[in-house]
Amino acid sequence: MTDENSLRERLIDVGVDLVLTEGSASVGLREIARRAGVSHGAPRRYFATHHALLAAIAQRGFQDLAARFEGADDREAPPRLQLERIAGAYVGYALERRGMFELMFRHDLLDGAQREAGRPQLRTSTLPLFMRMVELVSLCREDPDAVHRPDSPGSSAVSPAVTAAALWSGLHGIAQLWIWGSLQLALGTPPPGDQERDRLVTAVLDAHLGPVTA
Repeated sequence: MTDENSLRERLIDVGVDLVLTEGSASVGLREIARRAGVSHGAPRRYFATHHALLAAIAQRGFQDLAARFEGADDREAPPRLQLERIAGAYVGYALERRGMFELMFRHDLLDGAQREAGRPQLRTSTLPLFMRMVELVSLCREDPDAVHRPDSPGSSAVSPAVTAAALWSGLHGIAQLWIWGSLQLALGTPPPGDQERDRLVTAVLDAHLGPVTA
């Protein structure tokens, strides 16, 4: 790694730490420069705008989430179990790294026209994670012993991609509503803990794939 790349990565490291400890609102070019021990103009050599800096930090989040998926995904396990594990990893990541999770899915970062030269649009970082979910949904459907699928007219017409998208939406909703405290309020007091959250994840999987047979 060249010195230039090393400094760029160090600036991102500082930004990641700021997001995780103080939230994305605390991340600015000058503050990152101060904490990295460089001149206040140094970050401009790598990030033309504040938007570009935030996108680079969010990219680290997607790399971390992909690593969580990989660590949770035992490809020798039944597909339904694999899907349960990566679903749990997704929600778990959101709750453990809240500031980063919220930054990663900011629409202006995902869909912004500005991008650094030679670097893909941030939104493309979501595709490998989503395609793994599509693959697992397909494998679940091919495994006759994996789930009980209710006989519903037209259910076979729903593509694995649509089912995976609905599943992702449900998981993201659980994560975001749990972060905001809305689900805890809805489910009553005392505040539900990890077991209740895990049951919500299972309920989303059951809703889209059918409950696991006994």
